[in-house]
This record gives sequence, C-alpha cells and structure tokens, in this order.
Amino acid sequence: MELTVWTYEGPPHVGAMRVANSMRDVHFVLHAPQGDTYADLLFTMIERNKKRPPVTYTTFQARDLSGDTAEIFKTAARDAVARFKPQALLVGASCTAELIQDDPGGLAKTLGLNVPVVPLEMPSYQKKENWGAAETFYRLVRAFAGGAGKPETAPEQASCNILGPTSLGFRNRDDIVEVVRLVESLGVRVNTVAPLGASPADLARIPQAHFNIVLYPEIADTSARWLKRQFGQEMVTTIPIGVGATRDFVAEVAKVAGVEVPQELLESGAERLSWYSASIDSNYLTGKRVFVFGDATHAISAARIASEELGFKVCGLGTYSREFARDVREAAAKYGVEPLISDNHLDVEDAIIAAQPELVLGTQMERHAAKRLRLPCAVISSPVHVQDFPARYSPQMGHEGANVIFDSWVHPLMMGLEEHLLQMFRGDFEFHDDAGSSHLSHGGPAAGHQPDARDEQAAVAAETPAPDVAAATSTAANDDQPSWTSDAERELRKIPFFVRGKARRNTETYATENGLNPITIETLYDAKAHFGR
Repeated sequence: MELTVWTYEGPPHVGAMRVANSMRDVHFVLHAPQGDTYADLLFTMIERNKKRPPVTYTTFQARDLSGDTAEIFKTAARDAVARFKPQALLVGASCTAELIQDDPGGLAKTLGLNVPVVPLEMPSYQKKENWGAAETFYRLVRAFAGGAGKPETAPEQASCNILGPTSLGFRNRDDIVEVVRLVESLGVRVNTVAPLGASPADLARIPQAHFNIVLYPEIADTSARWLKRQFGQEMVTTIPIGVGATRDFVAEVAKVAGVEVPQELLESGAERLSWYSASIDSNYLTGKRVFVFGDATHAISAARIASEELGFKVCGLGTYSREFARDVREAAAKYGVEPLISDNHLDVEDAIIAAQPELVLGTQMERHAAKRLRLPCAVISSPVHVQDFPARYSPQMGHEGANVIFDSWVHPLMMGLEEHLLQMFRGDFEFHDDAGSSHLSHGGPAAGHQPDARDEQAAVAAETPAPDVAAATSTAANDDQPSWTSDAERELRKIPFFVRGKARRNTETYATENGLNPITIETLYDAKAHFGR
C-alpha cells in the first residue's frame, strides 16, 4: 500500500455520488461510517451547489460494529424512500463499510420497497472514482433503458442523446449548453442529456434516438457500447475541444445524422482562436514547451490544441486515467514524447522538472507543482479547486470553448507585456519574480517604507532558489550535468519566465560542450553571446 497526501481520484462511491447528484429524482443510500460524510463537501464547497447531494449515509459508529449494522442500513433505506420519494434508489457501500461485508443490494431487496432499487458493487480497493461513476451510470441505463425495450418504430435519423456530463466534471455544465447549441444548429434533435439533469424516466427514453454522442468517455463509454449492442445506436466519439476537433465533431455528427452542415458553421467567425494563431502576436509563443497532464479526454484534446492550433511544442503528455492509457500512448507517440501513466502526483512533478516546460496544462495538483517551480499553469481537467467552477459561462467545448481556452492559456503567458516592454522594464522594482500582484496591496512595501536589516534578510531568502528547483538542479548535477552557482541562478531569474527555460537549456548545453562546471555568470553571458551569433 502506498500512502499519499493528494489523490487524483476518490474511491468509487464518490463516482456514484457524482451520478446521483447529477440526476433528478434519484436517491443514494450509502452504507458508511460517520467520517465518510466528508464527500458532501466536494459538492457544496468545491462545486458550490446550493443543496446537499441526494445521499443518505447510515453513519454507523464504532460501537455499532458489535451489533447489527445490517439493521441500521435497512432503517436508513426505508426512511429515505419515505422522506424523499425518489423514482429510483441506488444502494451501495463506501470503502470503509465494504470491510464489514454487509450486502446493501440484498438487504434492500428484502424490504419490498415500492421504487426500483439499483444495487452497486464498488470494489473500493481495486477501482477509483471515474470507474465508479461509469459503473453507476451503466447500471442505471441498463435498469431503465433496458427495461423500456426497443421502440416499435425506428427513431428518426437526425436525433441523438448526449451522454457523459456529470456533477464535479470540469466545465461540464457549460459544455452541455455549447454542444446542444452546436448539434441543434445542424437540425439534429437532442432526445436526452444524461446523467446531468436527467431523471430515470429520461433514461428510459434513450432508445428513442438514432445515435449517442459520447462527450466524456471516462463516464459514458461503457453505457454507449452497451446501447450500441442492445439497440444498434451508433456512437459519435470525437470530443469537440479546440477549433479542429469542433470541426471534426460537426462533420461526424452530420454524417451519422445524414444532414448537411450549414455554411455559417463552416466559417470561422464563431471563434477567434484561429485568428490569433494567424496573427503576428502568436510569434511570441511559437515553439514554447508545454507539459500536459489530466484525464484522458482533456489531456489528449489539450495536446492537439497546443501543437496544431497554438504552435507550442508538447514536451510531456500523461494521464491518471489508467482505463484510457492506450489512447494517451497513441497521442504521445504522435508528438514524440514518452507517455506518463501515473496516479502519483510526485511522479508527475518529477516529470515536469525533467521536461523543463515553459507552460504546464494540468489539474489542481499540477497547478501547485508549477507554482513551486515558478512556471505558468492553466487547469484543463479534474480534479479542480473551487475557482475552476466560475460563476460566469466558461465552456471548454465548441467555438466558445476555443475562445475560453485561448484566454486561459495565452493571456497568463503574455501578461500584457510585449517583448519591447519587457526589455524596457527589466530590473524595474515592480516587474520581477518576487513582486506581488500589482492589485494586491500587501504584495509590495508600503509607501514611504524604509528597508531595514530584516528586509535585506528577506530579500536574500527570496532570491534563494525554491527547494524543488534546487533539488532539480542538484539532480541534474548528479546526472553529469553542470551545476549552477547561486549568483548564476539569481542572474538567470532576471530573464522573463517564458524564455527562462530555453536560456537554461542553452547555457547548460554550452557549458557541457565546453567542459565548464559550475556555470557562473560569465558562462551565462558567454552562452548568450554564442547562441546570439
């Protein structure tokens, strides 16, 4: 067993809660001890929901273990049905309750409840959150769509279901609005969106559409494949994140639906990312090295945008979604990088250090790592923090999603400063690494403040490389790479952050080729002169 402080995914019962919280008229009775009620906070504090998730915990205590915990579950299930009157009842056990080996599904069956009961088997010590969400959605689809049977008449060809969006999904709420708008502009009828916003009755209508759009394979792939086998429903699998992928998505939907693509959708006026890519301003960022990590859906899409639409160089690509490792390996081969398949955030941080990127696109974990390494970062995937559920409309998919991605990735890199302004203000007290944000008054000294000895000590400490960077430098030295003197490190940090990685690599290459170790300030400027010729 490996202990860790952070984890990319929770246990599978959290995935089941995501599906229950996404739907209407579904209630989940979770056999769990008191401490497992922490999961409520994911929805009320992180996602900023206005209500608690529809979950009843049995909340047994240590003293109950010597008694009848099965009776506690049965009482909770009976009370939940009487109080909430759901159309369907999910029952399962948390990772802790799994150890006492009660059988929630069997116990619920003995109660003779007047609502359909969907039992969930969650192997908490083999599977994780996304698998739990996919399994829960699959069980619900089988229970309700399977029970409805095949429709008597074949569905109209231009009709579809959109499957996969859930509660706690990265920008899922806004993606749905954008994708529905896109599909309906093709003249295609949206039959059902599930699980987000759907009821069990809506799931029973799924067979009445001609095809399914699998928007998030991590959640909907299992269900969509079963629906294809059971009802012959075709699958649209292109994920419309980015300009090129949105065009591919529109073409695939039109082909499956048998419709023509309207001329206005073929024109690029709806998005502005491609205009930027063709402008002279994009030269500032062409060839910048970017490290990408997240769930498979968003990581693969982000790598494509970075490489094909913004001119970045993908220097690292990985995922924590082991079920989709093959897809990520195929994408990594396309960019000539070694795929990273890991759910250990420390392994990912080591890979970032080794790749020396100038931009990190990742999860909340990578945002923390990038902050320690003084690298710019944009979050592209779950797990996320509260600020990644913005109050404003902020999709990732479709044309507007491309605009949001452009703002999220490019503006932090540009910082509103063109190259000549960076040169002009280089060394200015307000524009250096240790200066706080200009809109935060505590980021800099108060007006009239006179520096004293404590300020000088703080300045020296601030100029000392961060521990992780120092560790990385030390590691590099152990690998026969030249080390850096502290003066040279301080001089290097005066270079704007988005060209600093390239300056470091060039200097180390120059020092290695000329047998110079350690790297001093003189080496740094000799290397600059060498590569500037």
